[in-house]
Amino acid sequence: MRCYLRPQNIRAISFDLDDTLYDNEPHIINAEAELMQFLHQAFPLTQAWQPQQWRRLKLQLLQQNPALAHDTSAARIATLHHGLSLLGYSESEAKRGAEEGLACFYFHRSHFHVSDEVLALLSRLSAHFRLIGITNGNVDAERVGLGEVFEFVLHPGSGVRMKPAKDMFSEACERLNIGLEQLLHVGDSMNADVRGARLAGCQSVWLNPSFGRVASLPIAALLPHMEIATLDSLLEMLLP
Repeated sequence: MRCYLRPQNIRAISFDLDDTLYDNEPHIINAEAELMQFLHQAFPLTQAWQPQQWRRLKLQLLQQNPALAHDTSAARIATLHHGLSLLGYSESEAKRGAEEGLACFYFHRSHFHVSDEVLALLSRLSAHFRLIGITNGNVDAERVGLGEVFEFVLHPGSGVRMKPAKDMFSEACERLNIGLEQLLHVGDSMNADVRGARLAGCQSVWLNPSFGRVASLPIAALLPHMEIATLDSLLEMLLP
């Protein structure tokens, strides 16, 4: 644990979700595989495309409509819809395939449960601080068990920009009725979480390394208030 700036006057703690509270990579890999299996069975013409062709199409759509970069669900819907149309499916078929494809991905993307150890840690913290989630992803927080410990979870989309933009930090503090400087944000990304929180005027804790990764060096001009190697360090740092 390293202290760069002493955290103080904390009234609430926000947590990034993916790779901060669990290892997200295996769930994404599985969800992508399930989505491809669904498409190949329900829309056989998709067997002509490899995953890299879908990724290339997504990048093209993000370049044409940068707002999609702030809404992962909308970006996936647009990619599936456009891809199915290019492959020869009708407008109604492409629309249905995009909606059902997103539902398939979304189900498998959230088909896990946060570990009992992490939930117990969050439960202990919740006795002293209000807890929320702020994520750039689209995991179903209720399904994975976080609804038990978080008051609410904020996601980007519908005009709300992803971290490191200040949108979700500002919305969180408005809903909590606290000052930005009274929110401590915990996350694994030096850019999205640390830089985002600091630029918004919040305090920050950098989890380094994140779940399933190796430690890295700080590369941003804005350092976190604290750097921790495990979530357990939060208890040592914040609780008497």
